[in-house]
Amino acid sequence: MLGALDTLGSLLWGTVHLRPYVFAFLGVFLVAGARDLGPVRVLGFLLWGWAVAFGAEYASTRVGIPFGLYHYTGETRGAELYLSNVPLFDSLSFPFLAYAAFCLARQVLGGFGGPRAVIAVAGVLMMLLDVVIDPLAVRGDRWFLGRIFYYPAGGLYFGVPLSNFAGWLVVGWVTVAGYVAATRGAPGGSGGAAGSPRPGVGLYYGVLLFNLAMTLWIGEIGLLAAGMLLHTAVFLLLYCVSAARGTAPVAGAVPRRPSRP
Repeated sequence: MLGALDTLGSLLWGTVHLRPYVFAFLGVFLVAGARDLGPVRVLGFLLWGWAVAFGAEYASTRVGIPFGLYHYTGETRGAELYLSNVPLFDSLSFPFLAYAAFCLARQVLGGFGGPRAVIAVAGVLMMLLDVVIDPLAVRGDRWFLGRIFYYPAGGLYFGVPLSNFAGWLVVGWVTVAGYVAATRGAPGGSGGAAGSPRPGVGLYYGVLLFNLAMTLWIGEIGLLAAGMLLHTAVFLLLYCVSAARGTAPVAGAVPRRPSRP
């Protein structure tokens, strides 16, 4: 019994030791989410997001749904914790990415369009993060991630199949929609009081900048340019939407007629 606990402890330490940046982002998510959603709800978001991600990864590595078929190499098995064939750290990344996208969607929309609009936009924003993350991750042997997985058939976008991005979109939608449904559309903490999504917005752009920096570090200039152009365009679009929201009519409100001179 003690030997099994020692082994588990060693694997957990190895998981953190090999991926400190993942757990740094996870820590930011837990702190920001506790202030924003409340401690109980952020733990619920974590567990739900992890369960959705693990199910998606488990299925994708066997039947190719929803991300497309890929395989983990298992090179770090024995050095970090795996659940079946999936490294623990990987599924743990999805909840904080979904939360960051959820926060950015809330910040931009500000309640306009209701929960369905927030869910729709959050899924897209999460997928757009992966447009930078996944092509970098398949090149993990060129930085400290390591070669942990591969797509047997490669892919059109810098070695990543387009099905992967469709899968991220679905996982983002399911994760955020599940949370919104469980909390009946109230994004904030206890009592339904709205929290502040701004730290989560910072998390979104922190993850993005980290991955762009790693892309630059390994010298993938084409991938870096594509990611920067895409997210600059997205940022400008979000800024315009956020600015226009202040003058947009609220659903159900009767617009005022212009006053006569």
